[in-house]
Amino acid sequence: MTTTTLSLAQLNAADEAGFVALLDGIYEHSPWVAAAAWPRRPYRTLAQLKRSLVQAVRDAGRERQLQLLRAHPELAGKAAVAGQLTAESTDEQARAGLGHCSPAEFGTLQRLNVGYNTRFGWPFILAVRGPRGTGLSRSEIISTFERRLDGSVEFEFAECLRNVHRIAELRLNERFGFVPEQGNQVWDWAEQLAVHSDPGYAEHGQLTVTYLTGAHRACAAQLCEWMRACGFDEVGIDAVGNVVGMYFGTAETETRGPRLLTGSHYDTVRNAGKYDGRLGILVPMACVASLRRAGRRLPFDLEVIGFAEEEGQRYKATFLGSGALVGAFDPAWLNQVDASGVTMHAAMQAAGLAIADVPELERQPEDYLGFVEVHIEQGPVLNELDLPLGVVTSINGGVRLVCEAIGTASHAGTTPMDRRRDAATAVAELALYVEQRAARDGDSVGTIGVWDVPGGSINVVPGRCRFSLDLRAPTDLQRDRLLDDVIAEADRIFERRGIVWQHETVMRAAAAPSDPAWQARWEAAVAALGLPVHRLPSGAGHDAMKLHERMPQAMLFVRGGNGGISHNPLETITNDDAQLCVDALAQLLDQLALVSSTRPTSEARHAAT
Repeated sequence: MTTTTLSLAQLNAADEAGFVALLDGIYEHSPWVAAAAWPRRPYRTLAQLKRSLVQAVRDAGRERQLQLLRAHPELAGKAAVAGQLTAESTDEQARAGLGHCSPAEFGTLQRLNVGYNTRFGWPFILAVRGPRGTGLSRSEIISTFERRLDGSVEFEFAECLRNVHRIAELRLNERFGFVPEQGNQVWDWAEQLAVHSDPGYAEHGQLTVTYLTGAHRACAAQLCEWMRACGFDEVGIDAVGNVVGMYFGTAETETRGPRLLTGSHYDTVRNAGKYDGRLGILVPMACVASLRRAGRRLPFDLEVIGFAEEEGQRYKATFLGSGALVGAFDPAWLNQVDASGVTMHAAMQAAGLAIADVPELERQPEDYLGFVEVHIEQGPVLNELDLPLGVVTSINGGVRLVCEAIGTASHAGTTPMDRRRDAATAVAELALYVEQRAARDGDSVGTIGVWDVPGGSINVVPGRCRFSLDLRAPTDLQRDRLLDDVIAEADRIFERRGIVWQHETVMRAAAAPSDPAWQARWEAAVAALGLPVHRLPSGAGHDAMKLHERMPQAMLFVRGGNGGISHNPLETITNDDAQLCVDALAQLLDQLALVSSTRPTSEARHAAT
């Protein structure tokens, strides 16, 4: 295996044969990938080179892509046993411990290899060094193998190619002597923060952190500790539980101008992934740590907030953390009770929060340049495009309702079908309508994610059904038309079936188009890394949509692995993509610093917005 450190200057200066030779082994037995990337020189960044190689494969067509997959060896297969792997593959499988399989593990892998090849026609491909680059365990490899064996042909074909690119990325890093130090730090922080989880989930290895539980408060304390270690000048927890870190700029206190605000949330859904929300806190922390190490101050203050609540899991309220900053904390929420009967007021008191100070958290627009947020995409688009970063154009508006349908519980054997007042099937009919109606708009979405039959029994017609409605669309008008149609259809369905129903709106968030100037800054930051600029809307709600009510905002998305899945333990990113997030935010800060340092404060703010 090549050990000499390579440079972009060497690659750019090489003729085609030399270029291909320098990248030998990056793509397994496939020098044509490098040959296709050679005409695209010169390369300014390693990220640009990686993307060019990816594009070469994307442009190659199905048959050549299939040849590339078939060029890869099986995991712990016959070639590995016979010592016939390339040096790169030998090293990777060894790092994952595949040379030390127990007889049972080896037998399982052989069985899976045969089953996979029989079903798909190419070997199972997995970047066994994993998202951190340090190697997956044998149990992780086997469980991933078993899970993906049930995938569709088209998904597996694409997923194998994505893993080929990850393998190539790790090989390129070593060839260039590149270590994503800040990406590693962000990735490690996310792992360490995930140690804290609510009771009932922690025992099963599941991540759940809901508002002001013991795990939630432990996360806040951990973030505070890390922020101080990064070099923030002020760190604290505010009256709703937000973790607030301040890195001061160069101006004196009395002349300090508007500041830049960034951050995201640290609470989670139940049985969550490790990056939703939290990535947007950890990335700016890494940037501050870098600034502090360099002894550098920006010409503006940087405020990083870990919002205490965004998901609406413990109480029927969302955006508690960011909502407080825009004066949207509703005192009536304090009387809400959780599943254990604990009021929000009691939970806040137990956490030592100064509830009376919540109104003082409201931020004033004139004090801020804007708000930016880094977030995992929570969808498949970037993953399918093999793009690490995307620039958000708008956040969809959404509305959430909690509902209950009330019919009559009756004997499942003696109640004729035409005499039933079945609450659950009424909701099922509504669910089908929601699916059809949302699809009619093309870019609207509708979901019934909670479906509960209290005291349900196998031999009882459901008399009650509690359910949720989550409706989203890119404009408020489109969202409201969707809601009106769903409510009207629910009225018709339930009346026809003899069902009484009730509903309560627990969240209504306006659509939030990105500020053009701030979106352009993210675009310039992505382009500076040598990556294509891809623009996309956000179907998910984010803290940015609350801050949008008071100041200009724009978001950066990073792709998620495993098909882009989120709100799921399979949610994942790589250390290299985390590094690109840090680099992109650093680029944005540099852009803003250049504007701010060349203008008086008032002019700088005007230019920023």
